Amino acid sequence: MKLMDFLISDAIESDMKSTTKADAIRELVALLKNAGAITDANSVAEVVLEREELGTTGIGEGIAVPHGKSDAIAELVAAFGRSERGVDFESMDNQPVHLLFLLVAPKNYSGPHLMALARISRLLKNRDFRSSLMDAKDKAEILKVFEAEP
Repeated sequence: MKLMDFLISDAIESDMKSTTKADAIRELVALLKNAGAITDANSVAEVVLEREELGTTGIGEGIAVPHGKSDAIAELVAAFGRSERGVDFESMDNQPVHLLFLLVAPKNYSGPHLMALARISRLLKNRDFRSSLMDAKDKAEILKVFEAEP
């Protein structure tokens, strides 16, 4: 499974404005809505925020992978955001998050959802991959990094 199998290219933000977890999730959900990948931004944001109440998806090293399952979509989709200044995501290492992947799957879609989470986590644990994303000048360069994923 490759990122581009589920990452919506029109749902990439190279300069996120949000500084809090809730706002960042809403900003990423809005990217999916504007790209036509989801039908109901409010319900998707609510599902992802409820999942965050169970425990942070800020996994450390400047990475967060908020996710959830919703009836507002028909297939697995993801949005990506980069924050230069960082988002307070209540991460496990208490550090700001700079790279955020929002993953949303249909309600009864466990296998591919878990595979996508594993793929994202594995890629973002790679320091060179993270550096390439942080060094990219704009959305087009970020997209090239994803298209050339190792």
